[in-house]
Amino acid sequence: MRSLYIHIPFCNRICTYCDFNKFLIKNQPVDDYLDALIKELDMIPEDVIYTVFIGGGTPTALSNNQLERLLHFVTNRFEIASEFTVEANPDELTTDKIAIMKHFGVNRLSLGVQTFNNRLLKSLGRTHVESDIKRAVDDANRLGIESVSIDLMYHLPTQTLEECMYDLEQAVQLDINHISSYSLILEPKTQFYNQYKKGLLQMPDETLAQEMYEYTMDFLAKHGFHQYEISNYAKGDFESLHNKVYWTNNEYYGAGAGSHGYVNGKRYYNVVPVPHYIKAMKAGNAVKEVIPVDKEASMEEYMFLGLRLNEGINVLDFEQRYGVTFNAVFGTVVQRLLNEGQITFENNQIKLTNQGRMRGNDVFEKFLLTV
Repeated sequence: MRSLYIHIPFCNRICTYCDFNKFLIKNQPVDDYLDALIKELDMIPEDVIYTVFIGGGTPTALSNNQLERLLHFVTNRFEIASEFTVEANPDELTTDKIAIMKHFGVNRLSLGVQTFNNRLLKSLGRTHVESDIKRAVDDANRLGIESVSIDLMYHLPTQTLEECMYDLEQAVQLDINHISSYSLILEPKTQFYNQYKKGLLQMPDETLAQEMYEYTMDFLAKHGFHQYEISNYAKGDFESLHNKVYWTNNEYYGAGAGSHGYVNGKRYYNVVPVPHYIKAMKAGNAVKEVIPVDKEASMEEYMFLGLRLNEGINVLDFEQRYGVTFNAVFGTVVQRLLNEGQITFENNQIKLTNQGRMRGNDVFEKFLLTV
C-alpha cells in the first residue's frame, strides 16, 4: 500500500517564515481548485491507501462546505487503512470543522502551534494567540479525535532559552500525544529572510539553538515523549505513520498544486501556481516533471532519510533492497563517522548519536555518492 499527500495551498494569512507553496485564500478560485484536485485524486490507480495527510497551506482555511466536499470524496474513493491526518490552525479549528473531520474518519490532527508566546506569534505572522491552542486541543479531544499533534518552533528571532522552556512546559500540559519541534531556518523569498538580509532581523546564535535542542530532547523524554526522529516526539505508539513513509523511503502519491509524489521508482511534482494547476487538470494531467530515481540516488535517499529516525537504518535491509553489500558502498563513510562519534553501529543498525543529530545535515551529506 502507498500513502497519499493532498495539498491545500490556501491561507488566511502568510507567515513571515514560510516558504511553502501557498497563496492568500481571498479571491482565489477555491471551488475550481477542488474540482481539479478531485479529478486528480480520482486518477490514482489504487483503492486502498495506507495513510492520508491533508496539508498546506492551511486546510482549515476551507469553508465547512468545501472541507466536507473534499473529505466526502476522499473517504468514498479510498479505503484508508490506518492514519488520516489533517493540518489545522488553532484559531480556525471550529467545533463544526472538527465534527466534519470526525464524521469522515479523520483520526489525527496536526496543529500549527509554533509557540505559546503571543509576542513571538505576532512576529511569526500567526493568526492565533495562546488561548486558542488549549481550546482547539480540548475541542478535538472532546469531539473524539484519536490523536492530536502540535508543531513547535525554536531558535526564533529574539527568543530566549527561557521562552523555549515555557513553550515546552505549556505543551506537555496539553492532552496531546505527539510533538514536532523544528528549528527555524531562514528560507529565501520569505519575509524573515528579506528582513535578515537588510539587517532588520536578529537571530539567536547557533550555540543557543543547540542548547534549545538539547533541552527539548531531555525535557520531553522526562515527560513521556520518546524521540523517534530528529525533530519528532511521541507518547506510546502515536508516532506519525505518514511521515515515517517518507523517512523509510517508501512510495506515496502527491495531489494538488506543487505537490510531490514517489511512485514506481520515479519522483514527480505538479505545476504551480493554482491557476496553472487548474488549467493543467482540465487538460488531463498536472504533472510538470517526472524524475527517475536511479539506484545510486535511491541508496543515498535511503541513508539520509532513514538516519533521521532514532532507530536508524538496518544494513541487512539495505543489502536485500539493493542487492549489494553495504560495506562496498558506504563502508569508508561509516568508519569515518564512527571515528567522529556521529553514529553508532551495533547489531546491523546504524544510528545517529546525539552529537550526530545536532549536525544531521553534515552527516547526511557524507552519504552522497554523486558529489
